[in-house]
Amino acid sequence: MEQKELHDLALTAARLRSMAMDEVYTAASGHIGGSLSVADILTVLYFHAMRVDPKNLKDPNRDRLVLSKGHTTPALYAALALRGFFPAEELGLFRSIKGHFSGHPDMVNVPGVDMSTGSLGQGISAAVGMALAGKLDKKDYRVYAVLGDGEIAEGQVWEAAMAAAKYKLDNLTAFVDVNGLQIDGATADVMPSEPLDKKFEAFNWNVIKADGHDLAAIAGALEQAKAVKGKPTVILAKTVKGKGVSFMENNAGWHGKAPNDEQYAQAHAELTAVIEALEKEGK
Repeated sequence: MEQKELHDLALTAARLRSMAMDEVYTAASGHIGGSLSVADILTVLYFHAMRVDPKNLKDPNRDRLVLSKGHTTPALYAALALRGFFPAEELGLFRSIKGHFSGHPDMVNVPGVDMSTGSLGQGISAAVGMALAGKLDKKDYRVYAVLGDGEIAEGQVWEAAMAAAKYKLDNLTAFVDVNGLQIDGATADVMPSEPLDKKFEAFNWNVIKADGHDLAAIAGALEQAKAVKGKPTVILAKTVKGKGVSFMENNAGWHGKAPNDEQYAQAHAELTAVIEALEKEGK
């Protein structure tokens, strides 16, 4: 990847984080911790890897993304707005009765959302169905799913994993956002899921490990996934919950609450400083 594209992706990810923070603060509710940890993954998907066109929402040949960890819509909606699916100003209606930007993805009312999700575990099953349909219809689109590492405790995830391997869905790539925390604390304490690599390998998936905040590493992992034939790929992305805001990082308490005025001011200042530094660097 060229250095300019890496810089542009970094700037996009920084803006995405800031927009997600604004959404949660304005709504006084929402899941900010996981939105910040998944921001870089969504940035690479929507601005580098995926074949999508905001002017042709129902293109049958478009790539699909299913946000299986559906509570992190602040990041998804910000990515879609930045990609041009709808005006960024509309994000002010996040979780508002006056708008359609609910706390979980809504494929009926929000342009660019490929699947309504929310109940953990179900998104990956929908992604498996989409990938299987692509195979049966002889389409060349790819399907991406993003799961949380707390979500992995759902049995339905592993039923979907078995089906994906059985049908050799090499057009399916799943990310697991491995930030090590969920609403009740550390995943290692609540419901240990490691070793995730060995588990997915046992289910006959191709497994790639990557730094979930290294844009080049994420892009490289996606290229590796495309080259694999005969089995689905999972990218285990090591991330930091609350990435980019000092007092939120690695803090399970920020799984699903909004900052107060003082906390928002600090978060906004930290996120804005990153944006300004990248903008200055790009001149």
